Amino acid sequence: MPRQLPADVRGFVNRFDDLESLTLTSAEVADRVVVWVVVGTAGVGKTSLAVRWAHQVAGDFPDGQLYVNLRGYDAGLPIGPDEALDRFLRALGVPGNLVPADLDARSALFRSLLAGRKFLILLDNAASPTQVRPLLPGTAGCLVLVTSRDKLAGLVARDGARRLRLDILPLDEAVSLLRELIHEYRPQDDDEDLAQLAGLCARLPLALRIAAERAIGKPRTSLRDMITELRDESSLWDALGSDDSDAVRTVFAWSYRALSKGASRLFRMLGLYPGDDFGPAAVAVLLGEPVPTVRRLLEDLAGAHLLASTAPDRYEFHDLLRLYAQDQARTEESPESATAALERLAAWYLHAVWNAVRTLIPEAAARELPALPPEVSAPVFADHEDAFAWYEHERRNLRSMIRVLEAQGRNDAVALLADILREIYARYNHFDDWITTGVAGLAAARRSGNRRGEADALESLGKAHTQQGNRAEGIEHQTSALSIRQEIGDRRGELASTNALGLAHLRNHEPDTALRHFRRSLEIADDLADGYWTAVASNNIANALIDLDRPQEAVPLLHTALAGYRRLSIPGGEGDALRGLSHAHRLLGVPDQAHRFIGDALSIARDRKNQAWEAFWSLEAGQVSLALGDPDEALVLYQRAASLQRQLGDRVREAAVLDATGEAYQRSGRPADATAFHRYAVDVFRQSGERWRLAVGLRNLGSVLIDTEGLPAAVSVLDEAAALFAQFDDPAARRHHAEVGVLRRGGEDGPATL
Repeated sequence: MPRQLPADVRGFVNRFDDLESLTLTSAEVADRVVVWVVVGTAGVGKTSLAVRWAHQVAGDFPDGQLYVNLRGYDAGLPIGPDEALDRFLRALGVPGNLVPADLDARSALFRSLLAGRKFLILLDNAASPTQVRPLLPGTAGCLVLVTSRDKLAGLVARDGARRLRLDILPLDEAVSLLRELIHEYRPQDDDEDLAQLAGLCARLPLALRIAAERAIGKPRTSLRDMITELRDESSLWDALGSDDSDAVRTVFAWSYRALSKGASRLFRMLGLYPGDDFGPAAVAVLLGEPVPTVRRLLEDLAGAHLLASTAPDRYEFHDLLRLYAQDQARTEESPESATAALERLAAWYLHAVWNAVRTLIPEAAARELPALPPEVSAPVFADHEDAFAWYEHERRNLRSMIRVLEAQGRNDAVALLADILREIYARYNHFDDWITTGVAGLAAARRSGNRRGEADALESLGKAHTQQGNRAEGIEHQTSALSIRQEIGDRRGELASTNALGLAHLRNHEPDTALRHFRRSLEIADDLADGYWTAVASNNIANALIDLDRPQEAVPLLHTALAGYRRLSIPGGEGDALRGLSHAHRLLGVPDQAHRFIGDALSIARDRKNQAWEAFWSLEAGQVSLALGDPDEALVLYQRAASLQRQLGDRVREAAVLDATGEAYQRSGRPADATAFHRYAVDVFRQSGERWRLAVGLRNLGSVLIDTEGLPAAVSVLDEAAALFAQFDDPAARRHHAEVGVLRRGGEDGPATL
């Protein structure tokens, strides 16, 4: 279960009355969802109070604690409820390919997962009720704690939230906080001086902590002298008034001017940084300094409480400090310096993400990147884990970088970065990021009149929607990409689009339409004398023929594909052609030959240590074992395949394996053990909108129910399967529809048989 609360705050003092106000009885939580809204001005300590109290009551919520900083007041991208729900659902074990695309559907799934469970949810820095409302649980037993500068009146009025207004600290508590922070370093300071310092900080915890750190850094300077310095700084802002924000700004300026030349330049340059948080490598590029120097300067800023250290080598601003840094960058950095820094950073990100793609997805098509500036070097990743960790750290920053490039009018860079990122998004099912950046890439290509880039972006969006399960929209985008490529005479692009359309239709179980596209792909590949695409098209035609119950015709095409892949040394293609040959020979009733083919495919997967290949091909291996009359061996293979698919986060393919596992149990005379596997698979297929797989799963479930509970228990299941099969018009669908009828009639006389 997730345990996502941030670390408790060091030096938290007092606020006893506020903590007491938040106290709940167990009966209150058991009766309904409790929502507390902690509101107050910037820097007043809302997050610190919320985190302190959340840690105190976390034990009352044993099922988990969820946390997200909604960044409602940041200068950068806020986190919308759709993105927050994506994070929460993944943390709760939902694979990326099963996170719904629609916000309402995500919210409903989130409420379903929390029903009957005790969760604490901390939503930090919310800007509006609309940012919060979709994140609220639907049943009693959960607590939601929200922090905001806004009153969030809508949550109080409509959703029954309770509001706690956090005021500035009383003078005695402000002095206690200062004393707690500095007493080890400055025991000589008296309460009168501390009270004056607290007053100059408007008794706001953020300003008090920064001022305390400044005092700690000058242990031989009297506090009265520092108070005089701060008063002098404050006089610069007198003309602007004397509200809390001016006091905070005064403390910021006081601390900023005390920084070393290098640290002050880093502070203001970080105001240009496009992302939420940052590490030394990216900041070194922005600053144009070596990483060791930057790491030391970052620690200086964190030590002065001008940055927060959130993890090893990761830092972030409080949003007020970011705004102050941006102001300093505008006034103290020339436009040329700022532009050059962002250009270095953009080039670094392009090359860094490409290096990550090459490590994570070695088969990705090559891209032509602009040269790196001579003084910049991009990271090189040791292995898959190293590359993925970098990507996870920089994921939101990459989206922010695209936004900055858009603002600068650098359309080519936007399109290229979006095109590279799609490789990672496709591998890890990060659909929101994929579609957001894909739309930006498409707009950039259109602004610059880059028709080829426009087609590439449409192809990317088509794949995103198809992979997410929205195949109609995916096909629409792919059709638009195909039209452009035909218009500009891009034959290889036309080939790729035609093949992509075939795959979308094949996944939708429209094998006749898929076959037409694949045959057109083969024609173009032959015209271009392109051996790779000839192999791909031959393999895909064969798969469509198998789905049409024509395995005999598929065999020679699979041999053609196999020879082509071997000639070009493409192991993934070779293995998939071998899987296809196994499938075809199994359907033709020669499982011994099928066994040899699938055995060779699995050897390739294991030699290459490619778990995705092994997971997919192990399903076919299990089906071959069933055909050979060895359900026990099939179960071993299915267990391995299901485990790998779960690790890979592909829940639909995992469900396909579990559906086959149910068949193996039934074949081995254990239908009672099969039922749960089929029910699980049916649920996943239904959630995913997989109509064909759902029909097959329902047919399998109906067969088992006849054996275990009798025909009456199976009637509704079989009727739904029949209705689904009737929606498809191909030989396989008609065959399955007839099998359901046989089950329906045969169940009247005893156990089901096909």
